[in-house]
Formats: sequence, structure tokens, C-alpha cells
Amino acid sequence: MDGIGGDPRPEERADEHVPAPGTGEPALDRPLPEGVRHRVVAIAADAFGGFTYPELPVGLRPYARFTPSRRVKYAANALAAALESDAAFRQKVAARLRESQPELTGALDAGTPPPAADPLDVAAAAYLLRPAGWAKLVTTAGEEAERADAERADEETLRELAKLRAEVEALHDQARTEAARARTELDTVRKESDALHRKLRAALSDVKRAEAAQRKLQAELDETRAAAAQERAAAESEARRLRTRLAEAESTVEAGRRAVREGRSVEDVRLRLLLDTVLDAASGLRRELALPPRDTMGVRPADTVDAVAPGSFSARDIATRALSETDPALLDQLLALPQAHLVVDGYNVTKTGYPSLPLEKQRLRLLGGLAALAAQSGAEVTCVFDGADLDMPVLLAPPRGVRVLFSKAGETADELIRRLVRAEPPGRQIVVVSADREVADGVAKAGARPVASTLLLKRLARV
Repeated sequence: MDGIGGDPRPEERADEHVPAPGTGEPALDRPLPEGVRHRVVAIAADAFGGFTYPELPVGLRPYARFTPSRRVKYAANALAAALESDAAFRQKVAARLRESQPELTGALDAGTPPPAADPLDVAAAAYLLRPAGWAKLVTTAGEEAERADAERADEETLRELAKLRAEVEALHDQARTEAARARTELDTVRKESDALHRKLRAALSDVKRAEAAQRKLQAELDETRAAAAQERAAAESEARRLRTRLAEAESTVEAGRRAVREGRSVEDVRLRLLLDTVLDAASGLRRELALPPRDTMGVRPADTVDAVAPGSFSARDIATRALSETDPALLDQLLALPQAHLVVDGYNVTKTGYPSLPLEKQRLRLLGGLAALAAQSGAEVTCVFDGADLDMPVLLAPPRGVRVLFSKAGETADELIRRLVRAEPPGRQIVVVSADREVADGVAKAGARPVASTLLLKRLARV
């Protein structure tokens, strides 16, 4: 292959040129010299931006938006190939060159290249313009460039060689100086070494004596440490035993104090609550039976006035006032008793009254009704929910006047209700609302009054 991308033909002479295939123009018989090739690619890259997109060869169109420096870097081979194979593109680049360098191109057209011009610029312009004898100009410029490079390389080599010789000579001088100084230092070191050897022998003798003394001291120290370790172990064991006994004593004392405080507090509360219940019950019974006040003055002046007195209630009249177990007024009557405590089996009531709601809405609906009932009756109200199967504690803000409790893990709501009933003092009115027969029987034995869940639901429907 001829031109830029071709291989040299050793069988042809350097000054012999052949026409390019299919063009009739002379062509180079060897590859374009590297320096000339670089100048040609640079000229084409500069002229590249003056062409419209359709004017560019297809192989160069991807580089249309590149800067000249990037074209030289990434499109050098494509530019060289296009200049070699596409005569029209080369002529367009030559026309751009004529506009930018009219003096050089005019001298080449006249056949008289400027003697002061750079041979590489002359060869690159000749390659693009293709005047008569252009191939010879390109070849001559390449040979001159190679010769100049060789001369520069020889000069650099000579300068480097002279520099290396000077460095070697300096190193030789330095080595001789260092050797003389080293011999002097060696003599000094030998003398010092002899003195050190004598000192070392004396020091070794001292070290042996010191090691013997150290071994003796180490043995004594080991015996002392062993004895101290035994004494410390015995002291620590005794201290641990005393701390254990002290902790047990403190725990016993604290447990006793806590038991006394808790027992006194619980008994005080139970006694006060029972006393309040008895007093309220006596007062309520006096009002219910319409008993006259205790006579401390005999006949009073009003007793002397002649009039018709109303009849009093007999035991039969009081019995007729009992209500049915399904009448919501029965719950009002029970809660009106002094110090009444209403305990509600929460889920038992909600699943009886509104089982289709989610558990959260069941709780909220029941607690809302209980809050209103507590406000109307003034009774103590406790609502118990089964919490044994809950994965986490329920976040709930109890309404005013209602105590909300959840059973612990391993405990049912029925067991918690029984514990609440047993915690109350005997004689207090406790009303337990549950449809569970077992719960009702259990709390009845403990002295509480069981009430059906439907009765509470009917009463709450009136709130």
C-alpha cells in the first residue's frame, strides 16, 4: 500500500516515484515521514472546522464537533486515510491552506520553495497541494528531518557522555578520599575495639556476680509473694463471706420493713374503707327506713299538735320494692349503695354487645359508657381486660373515673377479677359484671354480687 498508511518497498530506489493507482498522479514509494505526517494531520484538523457536515467524508463525520487538538489526538489515522484516499477532501484542505499561508503555497506553485521555510512545513504543503515534484520534496524533507534528528541525537549523546565522564571522575576522586578517611577511621576503631574488649571482659565478670545476686533476691521475692498471695486470698475469702452475710442481713431487714409498711398500709386502707362503708350503709338505711332521730329530749313540742301522720314502711313494703334481675334499674340500685365497687369483665361484655367491632373499638366504646356511668353514680369502677395473649402493652388513656387493668402473662381476666374481689374488705358492696357462670359463682362465694353482661349493656344504652 502506498502513501501514508503503506509499507516501504525496498526493491525500489528512494528517488523513484510511481503514479497512484487509478489517479495518474505520482505517489510516494515509502510511508510518509512521521514529522510530515503530523504536520499534514494538524493542517487538516485546523481546516476541518470550516467544512459543512455534508462536505466531510463519512468516516470523519463523527469528529465534526471535536476541537482541533482532540481531532489530532483521536482522529489522526482517519484524517490521514481520508487525505490519502479522498482527493476531493484533500483539495478542500489544500484550498484552506492557500488561504491561511498564501506565500508558502504561492512559492510551491511557482516551483521555488522558500529556502528559509521549515522543511516539514514545505513537505506538508507539497503533499496537500501536489505541485510538480511534490513527492521528491516530501522525501527530501523526511530525509532532512531524520538527519537533523540524528544529529541532535548525536549531540545529546556526546553531551551526556561528557557529563557521565565528569561524574565518573568526580566519583573516583570521592572514592579515593573516602578510602583514605575509612582507613584512618578503621585504625581508630581498632584501637577503640581493643579498649572495649577489655572493658567488656570486666563488665561480663560484674554481670555474672550481679546475676548470682539477682537469682538469690528473686528466690526470696518469690517466697514473699507466695506468702502474700495466700494471705490475700484468705482475706478476700473472709471479706466475701462477711459481705454476703451483711447483704443477707440488709435484705432481711429491708424485707421486714417493707412487709411492715405494706401490711400497715393495706390494713389501714381496708379498715378505713370498711368503716366508711358501715357509716354510709347506716346513714342510707336510716334514710331508707325513715327512722326518727335518737330521742334525747322526750316528747317534743311538735308531738303535741293534733294531725294525721303518714303510714310507715313495713318489711313487706320494702320487699315489694325488689327489682327483676333483667331490669337496668337494679344496677342503679346496687351502685347507689355506700362505697359500691363495680368490676367489669371487659371482653365478656363487648363480645356480648358488639362482637363485630375490632377489639380496639370495643374497648373504647365500653370505656366511654363506663365513664358516663361512673360520673352519674359516683361508684368506683374497674374494667378488666384479658392481656395474656397480647404481643405488646396496649397504649390506652383511661377515661376519668374508670380504672383499666390488663391481666399479666400467664393469667386470665377471670383470675384477675377474683384477686380484685379478694382484695376488698368483707362487707363492702362489690358488683361483678360477667356472663361467665364460673366467674359469677366464684365471686358470689367471695361475697360479691354477680350481674349479667346484658344488664350492664341495657343500662349503658340509657347513658
